[in-house]
Formats: sequence, C-alpha cells, structure tokens
Amino acid sequence: MSRSHEFILTLACRDTTGIVYAVSGLLYQAGCNIIDSQQFGDVQGEDATGLFFMRVHFAAPPNLADAAMLENLFSHVRSQYGMDARFHAVAQRPRLLLMVSTHGHCLNDLLFRWQSGQLDVDIPAIVSNHPNFAELAAGYGIPFHHLPLPNGSDAATKRAQEQQIEALVARERIDLVVLARYMQILSADFCTALKGRAINIHHSFLPSFKGAKPYFQAHARGVKLIGATAHYVTADLDEGPIIEQDVERVDHAMSAEQITAVGRDVECVVLARAVRWHVERRVLMNGHKSVIFR
Repeated sequence: MSRSHEFILTLACRDTTGIVYAVSGLLYQAGCNIIDSQQFGDVQGEDATGLFFMRVHFAAPPNLADAAMLENLFSHVRSQYGMDARFHAVAQRPRLLLMVSTHGHCLNDLLFRWQSGQLDVDIPAIVSNHPNFAELAAGYGIPFHHLPLPNGSDAATKRAQEQQIEALVARERIDLVVLARYMQILSADFCTALKGRAINIHHSFLPSFKGAKPYFQAHARGVKLIGATAHYVTADLDEGPIIEQDVERVDHAMSAEQITAVGRDVECVVLARAVRWHVERRVLMNGHKSVIFR
C-alpha cells in the first residue's frame, strides 16, 4: 500500500483500562491495518504523572486516507478518554529550519543525513548570526539567511532579530527549528512561540560545565566521561525536556583538542537521533520529561 495511506496516531490521556482496546478496535472496524503500536503508562514512582501514552503507525483504506476524516472518526474515543490525540500523515515531510553560529559540525552532519536520505525531511532555510556557512548552505542548494547580532546587542535588537526568524518560520511553514550549535540565548517570547518545536544540542551530559570552552574545562578537571544532551527549548536555559543523551570515555592521555573532537562527534549523533525521533512522531511530552517510542 502507498505511503500516502499511512498515518501515525499519537495520544496522551489519564491512564485507565480499555484505552488500547478502544483505539485498536476503532482502527480495525474502520478497515485500517496497524503496522506498529507502542504504549506506556507513567504510573509508578513518586514522580509519576498518571498519564498514558500511545503511538500507532497504521495504513488506512483509500476512503479514509485523510487526516481530517480520521480526526472526525476518532472524535468519540477522544472525548470518552479526554485524549490529546493527533494524526500525522507519513507522506507529509516535516519542514526544518536549521540555526547555527560558528561551529558547523552539527549543521554539516544534519545536511549530509538529509542529502543521503537518512533524514526524511525538507530543509527550506538555514539561519545564522554569522556568515561563515553561507557557502556550505549554497553547496546543498539551501537558502542561507544571515541575521547578524553585533557584540553587545541589547534585548531590543535581539528581539527584533528573533522576530525576523519568527516571520521566516511562518513564511516557510516550518515544523521544527533545530539549534545546531546556535550560540545565542533565546528570549522567553521566542521560546514560547517555538514551544514543542525547537530542539537544542547541549555540549555536555547535563548537568554540565557552563560558559566558554566546556571541553577545555572538562579536560582541566580530568573528567573520564563526556557527552551531549538534546532537549526541547524552553525559557529555562538548558532545562527543557530531554530527548536524547550519550557519552564517550576519555582519559588523561588526550589533549583538550582531542576531547573536543570526541565531544563534537557525540553532539552530532545525539542531535541527529533527537531530530529523527521528533519528525517520526516518536517523542511525546510528559510534563518536564519526555516519552520516546524508539
């Protein structure tokens, strides 16, 4: 069956009995074929939210191969269980905006994965506060938007630049903004505008060394383990819901530059995983945490 008939249903609601039966039964009765289904109930532990999460990948018959029709079909079950439920067409490629400053390893990695077909998305624009990667963007045939922020820019200047980015997001119908080492602190207004659709890569296994040259700080402290964290952007700096983390071992024989190289490799892998899981609708928000259906 054509991918144009495939959809992903994601849902969250209070955990109770009968949810899986209701969802799978309705899809069966509608003539849908479930390709993959995963679920999780957050009901154990002091910090449990009591929520139930589900991701269902299914193929719909031709007469139901439309997200709006599926939404209408699902209205009674949604109301019955108080669900936050959404249907996503698999054939509709998410549109990404990549943002970068002066370190291009994550940008280059994502562009290669996109061009080689490993990342099933469209990338209509790249934004940077520096001109460094204009030629790289041109080599991939992607429009490059240089929106400078001179040193010492005040809050009003930064907000005006952010509003240009917001206009670009709206104009290009962007689904996800990826901060591929974009080294600017975003305003609370910008974070609110991008809530749930902006991912950042942090150059540490949080909690972390903060400030300039974190890998040099790690080297000076003689660390044995370094890593990276991809998380959603919130107004609380580097404290958004975590999507993915990974680590690599280092030792005393490695220079600060060698540790930096290892760290950048980890950043690329972690960010790529987080972006792929997001665009494949595998990430569901659970308060300050996330549920990842791999």
